[in-house]
Amino acid sequence: MTIRKGQPWGEQRPLPPDGIVVTSDADARRIVEAARRRGAHPPVIGLLGGDLCRTLGGRGDEVRLRSTEAMTFPVDVGAVVVDGEQHHWFVAHLVAHTRSWRHIYAAMNAEWYRGMDLGPRAHPDDGVLDTYVARLRLSDLPAVRARARRGSHLPHPRIQERRSRTTEVVFDRRLALELDDELIGHARRLELVVEPDGLEVVV
Repeated sequence: MTIRKGQPWGEQRPLPPDGIVVTSDADARRIVEAARRRGAHPPVIGLLGGDLCRTLGGRGDEVRLRSTEAMTFPVDVGAVVVDGEQHHWFVAHLVAHTRSWRHIYAAMNAEWYRGMDLGPRAHPDDGVLDTYVARLRLSDLPAVRARARRGSHLPHPRIQERRSRTTEVVFDRRLALELDDELIGHARRLELVVEPDGLEVVV
């Protein structure tokens, strides 16, 4: 069940024997995608690195993952259909951008992206994605990047923020598309949906 205000989230429980340890969001995404394409639920994943791990307060300690100090959390998974054809999943974030990074679309399940607090209000188990559409001037980029490292880039007159369970976006050109910090190609149209509690992770 997705997190509810005032209720506890997660429990002290170690990684099970059949759990899989990963060091990046991209590795976690590949495990989720492989399971989803088989029509199966993904295995429990132990996180040693990546933005989802950082969001959850992970320490990168594999010994801890298998100890009674480990915390297990249910988290949402993002699903996306790219240009009406390709179906993918992501665990931390989806980011589409122009080469100059002036036009950016981000869907955040985790709070962090490349050392920036890009989704300061994003929560991995709230049943929604925090999405941002940024149309920036070149002169905006240095200040926005600097403030994003502290999560203070919002509000901004050229960044639109929205929270939703499903969303569709069509760009005016094909943008580079990254899932969990891995470039998978380019896209013009994205259809996104949240899969609540789609995965259990351990930190």
